[in-house]
Amino acid sequence: MINPDDNSQTSIIERSTDYKPPHTWRSRLIGRPLSTADAPHQTIGKVVGLAVFASDALSSTAYATQEILVILAAVGTLAFGYVVPISIAIVILLAIVAVSYEQTIHAYPDGGGAYIVARDNLGELPALIAAASLLTDYILTVSVSIASGVAQITSAFPELYDLRVAISVAFIMFIMLINLRGVKESGTAFAIPTYFFVAMMYITVALGFFKLLISHTLGTVPSPPELEAIHTAAQITPFLILHAFASGTTALTGVEAISNGITAFKEPRSKNAGITLIWMSLILGSLFLGISFLTKEIGAIPSESETVISQLARTIFDGRGIPYLMLIAATTVILIMAANTAFADFPRLSALAAKDGFLPRQLTYRGSRLVYSRGIATLAIIASLLLVIFRASVTRLIPLYAIGVFLSFTLSQAGMAHRWWKIGKLKPGEELAERGSTLHYVSDWRLKMVINGFGSFCTAIVMMVFAVTKFVDGAYVVLILIPILVGVFWLIHRHYSNLAKKLSLDNFGIIPPHTIRHRVIMPVSGVHQGTLAALRYARMLSDDVTAVHVTIEPAESEKVRQKWEMWGEGVRMVMLDSPYRLFLEPLLEYVADIADQRQAGETITIVVPEFVSNNRLSGTLHTNTAELLRSQLKNQHGIVITNVPYHVHEAGTEK
Repeated sequence: MINPDDNSQTSIIERSTDYKPPHTWRSRLIGRPLSTADAPHQTIGKVVGLAVFASDALSSTAYATQEILVILAAVGTLAFGYVVPISIAIVILLAIVAVSYEQTIHAYPDGGGAYIVARDNLGELPALIAAASLLTDYILTVSVSIASGVAQITSAFPELYDLRVAISVAFIMFIMLINLRGVKESGTAFAIPTYFFVAMMYITVALGFFKLLISHTLGTVPSPPELEAIHTAAQITPFLILHAFASGTTALTGVEAISNGITAFKEPRSKNAGITLIWMSLILGSLFLGISFLTKEIGAIPSESETVISQLARTIFDGRGIPYLMLIAATTVILIMAANTAFADFPRLSALAAKDGFLPRQLTYRGSRLVYSRGIATLAIIASLLLVIFRASVTRLIPLYAIGVFLSFTLSQAGMAHRWWKIGKLKPGEELAERGSTLHYVSDWRLKMVINGFGSFCTAIVMMVFAVTKFVDGAYVVLILIPILVGVFWLIHRHYSNLAKKLSLDNFGIIPPHTIRHRVIMPVSGVHQGTLAALRYARMLSDDVTAVHVTIEPAESEKVRQKWEMWGEGVRMVMLDSPYRLFLEPLLEYVADIADQRQAGETITIVVPEFVSNNRLSGTLHTNTAELLRSQLKNQHGIVITNVPYHVHEAGTEK
């Protein structure tokens, strides 16, 4: 409602709305809609944050050791002794990456991870490569984690093996549904299973070491599966060791997730996120080493039919009793939940890239539960397709997996090293504001630069090793896919940039005077040349013109207010507050109020600015407000909807 006590002489009118979204089947499924004001209350603490953002990294303990053994199996079981030294090397790399990302968390408290760091310090192209790498990695995280979780189920219940694809897709849909309910609810729902998994894994490892200490042996796996070497080699070579090392580095996937999701944490965000990262690294490193050592001791065999974790549990717990089933259940749940990390980060990264104009703008819109629901749905669909194509096989998906994340590691740490170098150029007390953070001089900038630079060097080496050793296995797909994605980003960005230039108000003239009176309502989402063309038409119809802007994001609405005060030529604007980020409903409510107050025979005309592109493909990147309003108002008497198209001819498409 308009505030009646506001008598200030201004063309901007503040108006609130009493509209609340009704209860529907959708709200019953994912929860009641949340107001924008509820956003600060949807943040999470360290305990829940570990469940949301660390489940991906922690879950890799369930398959990283097995992937090392798969490669070593090329020369037989005698090579399995190398699993422990390789695991130690991977844990050292984990420590380097964790320390590097801990610095990133404090440097960029608003999150964004590799994309924001690379954008601010290395340039647009490295940022797009980082974004493409991470988005690819998040998709593969969902596919690999779900496939691995289902593999645990089929290890315990072999009769379900033929249904693994259907079960995998069902799990993805379930995780998607939980995430559509919001970060806080999904984290709370998954916190108990995460800590149950950690507890069961520590119990298993501790019991294994206790038995080894008492009896000096654990024995071997009873009735192990048959050894199925994917590759054959005559002897152990440095290339084989590097190949196994590259496979095992999948244990590090997910380490970057916390730096991407800092904004989900309660204040102080950076401190809470940093502590969570340290917790995660310590748990991951200790469990990974323990599992690798015990796996060597029992002579576990890598197999598609039974996982190494299943063999380890059977040996330590003496069969498939209740403790075995509890561990398998915990492992299955954490692997399913690992997909939750990707569902938390993929939509955020997509929204950041979309805000910069490299992905469709629709990905920046938050849904009724304050999450980027379009990004969540996109991730679920693509990951499901991958599982169907690769028949939910972990071994076939793994070669596609870690190369993207190590590429993003490298760019992120290189960007941080350059950031510290820039800070070293500042004087004490001097500040330098950038898009993602503000630079302040620190005395230990050299040490920090060395840490991030060394981290970048190490991950670059691992990335190259992974690309070479896994190239034939399928890594070439990712090496081709990432440049394609970067090309798509550029095409989308070019479209938005060209459109912005066409609609720019810079060096734009005055609006011609109006000549005809009519009662007009004109929805305004932004102030640009297309808006002013529609305003010119509206003022030709009537002296009584009201522009209406629905306030969804306060920062964007403030920009609209300022531009309207400059370019609106005194035409009044009603700012419709929409705390639930709904566009259509508050606008329809306002039109209904005006319609109820109109005099007999009076006609209301709604003038809608409409962007029209001569390129059908780029036209799909924009919301058609006119069609939405027409579908809702076409049956109401005395209301006319008029589209005012603003045609933009994109370069290279004119006939």
